[in-house]
Amino acid sequence: MNRFLIVFGTLCVLAGLGWHWLARIPFGRLPGDIHIARDGLNFYFPIVTCIVISAVVSALLWIVRR
Repeated sequence: MNRFLIVFGTLCVLAGLGWHWLARIPFGRLPGDIHIARDGLNFYFPIVTCIVISAVVSALLWIVRR
């Protein structure tokens, strides 16, 4: 658990330092994300973005556990 917290904290610090460059990555606007815009309704569900982030986090956790 200590190792996980150290890795997670380090990733958070790196993400904070690199936020300017990370904001340019097109996550949240991937093809397959659902966006419905109608009168008085703006619904956005980033399904593909969630799947990609889940796969990346799963791969990172798998690497850390090895």
